[in-house]
Amino acid sequence: MQGSVMALIEGAISGVLGTLSMSTVMLAARRAGLVGQLPPERITEAALDAAGQRRSKEMQHALAVMLHLLFGAFLGSFFGLLHRRLRVPLGTALQGTVYGLLVWSVNYKGWIPALSILPPPERDRPDRPLIVALAHAVYGWTTATAVDARKRSTRQ
Repeated sequence: MQGSVMALIEGAISGVLGTLSMSTVMLAARRAGLVGQLPPERITEAALDAAGQRRSKEMQHALAVMLHLLFGAFLGSFFGLLHRRLRVPLGTALQGTVYGLLVWSVNYKGWIPALSILPPPERDRPDRPLIVALAHAVYGWTTATAVDARKRSTRQ
């Protein structure tokens, strides 16, 4: 039980690091004019609209950042637990990259278009799906690498 709790905590911390690294990729892409409105901003905007909440752009942006970090921590904790419990015959970095792409697929081919927040990748603007998928691969790689590093440091 204690090992599972530690895996969740270490995964959550690692997921925040992964979210920061993926955000760097997405912000750089936006600065280069490749993605338009970023998905976390669009998701937050849609949620606030659905709730009928009035807000400033600053509040909406701050909420998008906070929710993105929390979502990344949650998914990181799930990775941390899976990594501890499953023995997958792939290196940790590759496991994380696959996990990040799976997260992208479930979100961007699943609930996000189902709720009409963004179109599915095949109908979205041509640059966003590739950039966002790459950012999720970076998220997974970073999260997994951090989980592995934390696990190794606690063994020493």
